Amino acid sequence: MTKKVEVVLLTGMSGAGKSEAIKSFEDMGYFCIDNLPPTLIPRLAEMAILPGSKIKNIALVSDVRAGEDFSELFKSLDYLKEQGIFFQIYFLEADDATLVKRFKETRRKHPLSAAGRISEGIKRERILLQDLRGKADVIINTSNLQAYQLKGEIRSQFLRGQEQKGLIISILSFGYKYGIPTDSDLVIDVRFLPNPHYIKGLSHLTGENKKVKDFVLGRKETKVFIKRFMPLIDFLVPNYFKEGKTHLSIAIGCTGGAHRSVCLANETVAFLKKKKYDVIVRHRDIGKDLARI
Repeated sequence: MTKKVEVVLLTGMSGAGKSEAIKSFEDMGYFCIDNLPPTLIPRLAEMAILPGSKIKNIALVSDVRAGEDFSELFKSLDYLKEQGIFFQIYFLEADDATLVKRFKETRRKHPLSAAGRISEGIKRERILLQDLRGKADVIINTSNLQAYQLKGEIRSQFLRGQEQKGLIISILSFGYKYGIPTDSDLVIDVRFLPNPHYIKGLSHLTGENKKVKDFVLGRKETKVFIKRFMPLIDFLVPNYFKEGKTHLSIAIGCTGGAHRSVCLANETVAFLKKKKYDVIVRHRDIGKDLARI
């Protein structure tokens, strides 16, 4: 019996964050290789399915850096299909202005800009990758994503694609002063709770610090809130799932996004994990106010 192996191919535009994205799969226990020539993909798969191999899941980056070998990518993917090896294609892209900016900031040369013009290399690359983009299982635009946000998006998209996982829940803490997240299904305002920002010895800490956590969770108002909020979540989540929703985003906000919202977001995550849900947490603004202190 052939050993079951799954392959994730990360590809797309140069400068779109593929090398950063593969770290997400490394964190999930995948065997990862960056900048693998397409001609070696079949060999890697063959090694993985050998009896005794400890490689179960593979994530690899393959893109135009491979030069002429990149044209062999479709043949290699066809080989995986013939061998019954499950694979997914994650295609990362960004708008031209963002890509140009990233190349200038890193002072790196675009792999297809022989004459040094970044914009020309980007144009050639978009044309070259057009067919591959059309075959992608997941397309992620990284134009407005920081590195840590990209990792969260990768994990969210990956879990969303696993049928056995059911509903994926994203918990986001944020600061109202930095804007309300527009893509959230539920937005919870916890600014009514006492603010650690005005407590000596706590303002420079975050909601992930035990002192701040004890202060926030120890308030009478917080205890009443949790007592009422968690049963509400417990009621809503299975009903969202029953209605066919695959991804639920819950945003919890305080003034600056560093103390109260972080505490309550973490409490919500802990509650949902006890219920065996797949939960992703991100603290969007946790360090912004602290940088000003």
